[in-house]
Amino acid sequence: MKKLIEERDAKSLELNDLVAEMENMDKGEELDAKLVRSNEILDDIKALDEKLEQAEDMRKTLSEVEESRKALDIKDEDVSETEQRMEVNEPDMYEKGGKNSFFSDMYQARFNNDYNANKRLAEHQEVSKRDVGTGAFAGLVVPQYLVDDYAPLARAGANFYNAVPKRELPAYGNKVEISRITTGSAAAEQASENAAVQETNIDDTLLTVNVDTIAGQQDVSKQALERGGQPGFNLEDIIFQDLASAYFTKLDNLLINGSGSSGQPKGISQVSGINAVTYTDASPTVGELYPKLADALQKINSERFAPATAIIMHPRRWGFLTAGVDGSNRPLIVPNANAPQNAVGTGEVNKYGSVGQILGVPVITDANIRTDLGAGTEDAIYVVRAEDHILFEQDVFTAKFEETNAGSLTTKLVVYGYVAFASGRYPKGISAISGTGLIAPTF
Repeated sequence: MKKLIEERDAKSLELNDLVAEMENMDKGEELDAKLVRSNEILDDIKALDEKLEQAEDMRKTLSEVEESRKALDIKDEDVSETEQRMEVNEPDMYEKGGKNSFFSDMYQARFNNDYNANKRLAEHQEVSKRDVGTGAFAGLVVPQYLVDDYAPLARAGANFYNAVPKRELPAYGNKVEISRITTGSAAAEQASENAAVQETNIDDTLLTVNVDTIAGQQDVSKQALERGGQPGFNLEDIIFQDLASAYFTKLDNLLINGSGSSGQPKGISQVSGINAVTYTDASPTVGELYPKLADALQKINSERFAPATAIIMHPRRWGFLTAGVDGSNRPLIVPNANAPQNAVGTGEVNKYGSVGQILGVPVITDANIRTDLGAGTEDAIYVVRAEDHILFEQDVFTAKFEETNAGSLTTKLVVYGYVAFASGRYPKGISAISGTGLIAPTF
């Protein structure tokens, strides 16, 4: 405890010095750095306080045990040197390969009221009432051998998010202002010597990007957090991982589909003034879609004056493209390993994310692209210059609140983050392909 107290005192002194320094500082990077450091020190002090509290509790417990031993006149030598000690190492009732089945016992206990099944479950499991308790399966902790093979929820992921450039979100403020040059300088030939040369004043328009919050929470019983794990397995970590997965999947969805209002960033599909390419086709084919992709690319080249760097589509649309064949039933998109010639594109059919390329541009599949557009069954393809669309973000925060529902032994786990998506810097850096030709494909 002495070392813990000394370390805490040193941290407190450092924090006091930092606070004194910051009182006389102006806003700037140095102040921001000291604020970050002061928050780190404060977290360290809180952690040390918890350790000191635990150590003090342990000291009190040992003291009470010693007083009880003295009151009962129990001495260490009362334990005979010849006394035999037996260590019982009973295998888990539901160990892998064991003769008892957890799921069978659960079924027999619940529906047949089987006495032996109830007895086994009572000996090796715990039951608790909660928002999310010791398990989401009839209130029972799943046998420990299943932990290593747990299956996280399958989510669409964040493939488009991974493709856009990231910048650190400013430490303060709820808006980010970005200058967009809307009237540029001009140059012209000089008509004659000493004649006036071209003069056009540069002008900009502010692009205002809101700082949006994305968050998720879960109330978990203390029993589940403290009793629901095992060595090498932490239920709290699993829940935080699931919350973080939900966070990034939602963020990715909003970067594509967000409305720009009601707390949502403006997704690339909602930016005004983007290039529109319509593919109308009652019987769509890869050969007929191909020119639309070329059109989408040339629009960015012609109006953004820079090349597109990614084609974003739903996995089902990539499946449609890879299933396309020519008049001799030869595939139009083939794996790179085939060393293709005159192919529409190359890539991997059995892949998600960065899957290949068409017309030399990388293709990224993302299941967050809507499939209910048009008459309700259409998706869309977005050709983008990814570098144009900057995401300002902070690190994702995780928070654990013990006090919120302390009266019911409930802990609140929260994941949240702040983002500002500048999707409108260059509207002509986006081409959207839509229309009846992008109805749900058949194979």
